[in-house]
Amino acid sequence: MMQVSVRRRTVFEDSYHQFAGKSGDEIRRARINVKFRDEEGVDAGGVSREWFQALARQMFNPDYALFKPSAAGRVTYQPNPQSWANPEHLLYFRFVGRIIGKAIVDQRVLDAYFTRSFYKHILGRKVDYRDMEAIDPSYYKSLEWILENDITDVFEETFSFEVDDFGQHRVIDLIPNGHDVLVTEENKAEYVRLVTEQRLYRAIKDQINAFLGGFLDVIPKDLIQIFNEQELELLISGMPDIDVDDWRNNTEYHGGYNSSSAQIQWFWRAVRSYDQEERAKLLQFVTGTSKVPLEGFAHLQGNQSVQKFQIHKDFASPTRLPTAHTCFNQLDLPLYDSFETLKANLLLAISECSTGFGFV
Repeated sequence: MMQVSVRRRTVFEDSYHQFAGKSGDEIRRARINVKFRDEEGVDAGGVSREWFQALARQMFNPDYALFKPSAAGRVTYQPNPQSWANPEHLLYFRFVGRIIGKAIVDQRVLDAYFTRSFYKHILGRKVDYRDMEAIDPSYYKSLEWILENDITDVFEETFSFEVDDFGQHRVIDLIPNGHDVLVTEENKAEYVRLVTEQRLYRAIKDQINAFLGGFLDVIPKDLIQIFNEQELELLISGMPDIDVDDWRNNTEYHGGYNSSSAQIQWFWRAVRSYDQEERAKLLQFVTGTSKVPLEGFAHLQGNQSVQKFQIHKDFASPTRLPTAHTCFNQLDLPLYDSFETLKANLLLAISECSTGFGFV
């Protein structure tokens, strides 16, 4: 048994210091018994559950500068590239990794939701430019425009990237002497790949590695890699309790769809036929997370503020899978000609397209 004695107001620091001298094997195997100092209560499971939740809240405390919201108003987090402002940041990241690993081992769910790209890093999978949408929607749009248009004579960037560290500007070369290499129509795909890698990995590489050092200290890598990003979120944060009636009552329709459209009727019929895990994956697919606001779907967060779940008519081929834009909580639903086709394609999209983008 591992005894943990903490003060409620300093639960993060107290827990960090008590875990510092323990090995990953000790943490993985130990039954944790928590005592909040100056409080009554014997830990028969409830106190340690409360302790895990208190730690989950403190991980995202801005005073520690460890994580930052993925975009304005969003409820998912990613490592803060400026966490070095906290001298202990890498040791804290290692501790957070250990706590999340231990929560998984002990089957404790945490109110902790991360970006899809961070889940990919945990699983050892590569990110791509589409993962940028949850981090910086306008920058994602710029990268998408570069890839989809001829940039000859209209784009004057080099293979370099400017960063701002608390007012200090510096230029990072994406390749050797990148500030002297122009981005062209021929090399633009490589530029998008490298600038995505810089934003989503290299800028937070030390933080990711510190987190993984703690996480994989508790959970062997081969055991966690059997999951995909969606499943990992549900493993950490638990299965949401989704009220389909509340969801439907707080959904908007665009592009010609309305609540009486056949495809909309079929959509909600399909949602009701899904089990809770499938509903959670659908929510992840469209919004980027399975988290449901405590106040219900009327308070679903978008890029800047409250943004209700919305379904847009997709006028492209009815053989396409549904696609999503997570920053706008938007599902693009093709004009399927039967309930069976809609249900099957929707299920395929949420099961196979974990990035939130469909394919033909």
